[in-house]
Amino acid sequence: MNELRSKTVAQLVTENIDTAHVFKKHGIDFCCGGNIAVSEACENANVDYSTLEKELLNVNPTSSRASNYNSWELDFLTDHIINVHHTYVEENIPLLLQYSAKVTTVHAHHAPELNKIHDLVTEVAGELSGHMKKEELILFPFIKKLVQANREEAAPPKPHFGTADNPIKMMEAEHETAGELLRKISVLSNNYTPPEFACNTYKAFFSKLEEFEQDLHQHVHLENNILFPKTLELEKKLNEQTE
Repeated sequence: MNELRSKTVAQLVTENIDTAHVFKKHGIDFCCGGNIAVSEACENANVDYSTLEKELLNVNPTSSRASNYNSWELDFLTDHIINVHHTYVEENIPLLLQYSAKVTTVHAHHAPELNKIHDLVTEVAGELSGHMKKEELILFPFIKKLVQANREEAAPPKPHFGTADNPIKMMEAEHETAGELLRKISVLSNNYTPPEFACNTYKAFFSKLEEFEQDLHQHVHLENNILFPKTLELEKKLNEQTE
């Protein structure tokens, strides 16, 4: 149990992705803000540690190979992020914008917070669109070259951006920006709870927003807590081998 207390939130989610649901339930950030001890995270979120500990210990160890992201090769992980999470964003942003525009037009006169939510949805759509392109065109291809160099025992690539740390820091900052936009949406929407007068489109909009946030949390977790640290470690190893 002391071991659990001292581990970081990110470590626990990396070991078993199902623990993410426990942290989400208690409002504890496991992606951008996951690099703090579980005990500290409880203090910050005003959560009783003993309650959280019991719930975490009751999560069954993941036995599915498909969920063991920490064991995947980095090039395979980048493809997974693109095929699953980038595709999800690309497919659902148009739907969110459509829902948002319709619900705001019809209901903003008695739910004025919808105007701000619409602005935030539009902003996060723009943020993620540019962000994903940078990953797909710049960072992820470089990661694949690192993996190939490691397999072939070749010299590491020399990118125009210096080291992987530079684009990674940019990606992490953009993750934080997108996460903050969705946190604001969550607050404005009363944690995605539609009002009593909400029509079906209104309800579908809030439900899709909540789903979108959950997908982004897992997306960011895979990058911030697994892909990026392992990329930096691999790059360092290859550079040391060629010195």
